[in-house]
Amino acid sequence: MPEVILHIYDVTNSGSAKTNNTIVNINKIFKDGIGLGGIFHSAVQVYGDEEWSFGFCENGSGVFSCPPCKNPMYAYRESIALGETGFSISKVNQILRELSREWPGNSYDLLSRNCNHFCDQLCERLGVPKLPAWVNRFANAGDAAMEVAGNTALRIRSPGDRVPGGGLPPLLADPNK
Repeated sequence: MPEVILHIYDVTNSGSAKTNNTIVNINKIFKDGIGLGGIFHSAVQVYGDEEWSFGFCENGSGVFSCPPCKNPMYAYRESIALGETGFSISKVNQILRELSREWPGNSYDLLSRNCNHFCDQLCERLGVPKLPAWVNRFANAGDAAMEVAGNTALRIRSPGDRVPGGGLPPLLADPNK
């Protein structure tokens, strides 16, 4: 049975050497130093000489492949064996075709629908464990924070918080008027 391998990269595609070095240092401290996680790109290799991942593009599928550990957009960090899939190469190709349709490039979101989320889906469909939690922990934390902020903003803006016809709610009105 073919092995499923997760390839992890440091995100170093900012265009700024200073920013790239900062991200690598963040990853060294938070992943290597204390084991929390960092800012990572991931890809999955199964059957052959390609790894599969997901990224932004305006048109078409965001699913793409490149040679294992050779994505030119990022700095290769490490590989993790996730187990073996019982699927044939034709079934794996079918899964990749389905995911290519389900993951258009314009649906990419840094916090809630990124390469790590895609790799989780691919691993789930291949019948192997999902990514270690540390790989996407920072994005998941950011997504949770954005959801809380969004829900708070909705509550603040909800129609129940306003007096019909405008003005301040009665408890905030000037009592001298």
